[in-house]
Amino acid sequence: MFHVRSDGVGMFVAEKWVDSVLEVERHSDRVLILKMVLDNSLMNVITVYAPHSGKPEEEKENFWKKLFHLVSCIPQKEMVALGET
Repeated sequence: MFHVRSDGVGMFVAEKWVDSVLEVERHSDRVLILKMVLDNSLMNVITVYAPHSGKPEEEKENFWKKLFHLVSCIPQKEMVALGET
């Protein structure tokens, strides 16, 4: 198994998919993007640890703005899967 961990956000990749992983990018303690080849396409698997309801509004707004920006930078021809931990 391939394991990436980053303060509160992480991802496991089944052994059969490890050779398909092109890169892993940690964008913050709350956002991790794994890019892999799936069939003949690129898949961006994004895992996030969103601020909970008790956090300040500014922190939540900044998180969502950054996440939307990151997703908007992914070329349209690439697939995206997003999950929250």
